[in-house]
Amino acid sequence: MDFRDDASLDTGNVQDRRGGGAGRGLAFGGGGLGIVGLIVVVLLNVLGGGGDGGGTNSAAGSAFDQVGAGQTVDGSELAGSCRTGADADAKRECAVVAEIESIQDYWGGLLGSRYQPSDTVFFSGSTQTGCGAASSGTGPFYCPADQLVYIDLSFFDELQSRFGAQGGSFVDAYVLAHEYGHHVQDLVGTSGQVQPGETGPTSGSVRLELQADCYAGTWANHATTVPDDSGAPLISDITDDDVARALDAAARIGDDFIQTNLGDGSTDPGSYTHGTSEQRQRWFSTGFSTGDPAQCDTFAATDLG
Repeated sequence: MDFRDDASLDTGNVQDRRGGGAGRGLAFGGGGLGIVGLIVVVLLNVLGGGGDGGGTNSAAGSAFDQVGAGQTVDGSELAGSCRTGADADAKRECAVVAEIESIQDYWGGLLGSRYQPSDTVFFSGSTQTGCGAASSGTGPFYCPADQLVYIDLSFFDELQSRFGAQGGSFVDAYVLAHEYGHHVQDLVGTSGQVQPGETGPTSGSVRLELQADCYAGTWANHATTVPDDSGAPLISDITDDDVARALDAAARIGDDFIQTNLGDGSTDPGSYTHGTSEQRQRWFSTGFSTGDPAQCDTFAATDLG
């Protein structure tokens, strides 16, 4: 995954709260699997990949790697270090900034005035949200109460270290695009179709998650043509290997994979909230191959895969 070298990055879509932990208990379902209140959807216990697979953006000394709980980060430092697309190619934190900008530019162009931009909040350890207190165990999630995406950046390595995924910068982008898919669902009213706490292989919760995967795929389809403020695409290249890594990640965050490999070895379809590995791959692929959000109507689908 590569960015246009002379692109100007906008860090205004990121709130950096690292070091400003809330210090209270988790208000969501345990382990990042819960749906609470106004459909707080958590993408399990992972963020995108770490390491140096799948392209650049894994430079040693990344601000993401150096900041821990109890440390304070001046947001101006991020703005100062993430100025151009070349910075995004060289530094992982800048790649994340660029990915957020591209995702929001895509939905803004598609939905027009119906799209309201949402910030992504970086936090370390714990933080307060409109949906309650969140901890690193929550995983990345979208909170409809304050319409913000939250990420503890320590999880950018966990998809590889715990789940065995290949990782890479495009995997990070897939995770972010999934969460912004939930923001879109909130804006257009889809989230209101799902009752909090629904579980099961055909539940509204699963359909909501699979649609967010599909929406992530539609952004990925258009990512190299989505214009930034200059009128030129911010992302210059997404490779077949990038897409394969995203599909690998999708497979490792399916309910069946997690229950079998990180649980007691058995699966309980009645408890599914996100869909199986095969389903998550299928719906991301549907979005990616068609580039059409209208093909992402999982609520009308009789066969989820």
